[in-house]
Amino acid sequence: MSLLKVSVLSLSGLTLWLAPPFIFSRKIPLHNFMQGIALVSGFACCFEGRRCALKVAKEADFEAMKERAIDADVADELSTSIYVAEQQRRKEAEAILAASGEEVEAAREALEVLYSNDLQPEASASTSEEDANDLKLWWKVEAAQVEGKTPTWIIENILGKKGRKFSEGKKQLEELLNKFGGQEP
Repeated sequence: MSLLKVSVLSLSGLTLWLAPPFIFSRKIPLHNFMQGIALVSGFACCFEGRRCALKVAKEADFEAMKERAIDADVADELSTSIYVAEQQRRKEAEAILAASGEEVEAAREALEVLYSNDLQPEASASTSEEDANDLKLWWKVEAAQVEGKTPTWIIENILGKKGRKFSEGKKQLEELLNKFGGQEP
């Protein structure tokens, strides 16, 4: 119901309430009857206007309540995603802290090889790059194993060996596990 309808009903009710004494003359037969009909019509218009105004107010309250619910839902969604991200970071930190001494030692040795100047410059550059790439892959593989991923998933998604190259990926995964002292998946 619109504001226009409420206004028209209120004005017509007021007009029907005030008009009979001035419009109808006493010469008209049934003067009191006509005046009574005008008054009842005025009351009816006023009550209908009041009913429409209450309906509009309820709709406004409902819209406000709906907006508050949407805002609360968005706030809840944001807090949930923040909580999940925090828990995931905590699990990753615990996995890093729980890493065995052998894995840490293997990573330290790989970094020593990268930064040592004992090797010949030409040979060490290619070996260091290969070791660095293998170390990066190993860290990704180890993180996936901590998350509980299967060897097939690791080969396809981390090593990028799908289809006909899957057997190459399986060999590469075995080499990484042997090189960095991991367990067989």
